[in-house]
Amino acid sequence: MVALVGGLIALLLGIIGIFAWWHEFLLLLKGVIPPILILGGVLATYLGAEEMKDKKRAESEAAMEPFSPAGGEDAERYKKEVAELKAKLAAMEETDKAVEVPEGKVTGEEEKAS
Repeated sequence: MVALVGGLIALLLGIIGIFAWWHEFLLLLKGVIPPILILGGVLATYLGAEEMKDKKRAESEAAMEPFSPAGGEDAERYKKEVAELKAKLAAMEETDKAVEVPEGKVTGEEEKAS
């Protein structure tokens, strides 16, 4: 209740003050507006520059996105596929070692060497 009464008194004194000192109020307003515009312009310029930097950063990150490692389900699937291929490769190497080469025949490794 005290705040309400205090607010009404301040409002009434403010209205009376503007009418009583109208010329001084306009003079003060003329002196305050240019610095406010300057500070507002500086702030808007800074925020605009930061926004441009963020946009460029987001574009460069988006350009690099296809090269980022796969995540989640794809990674697990690829890991399983790699494990299967390694097992197949090991089995193929074992069968190559087990195959005997008859004398007089040239193997692939000997052919590369010559």
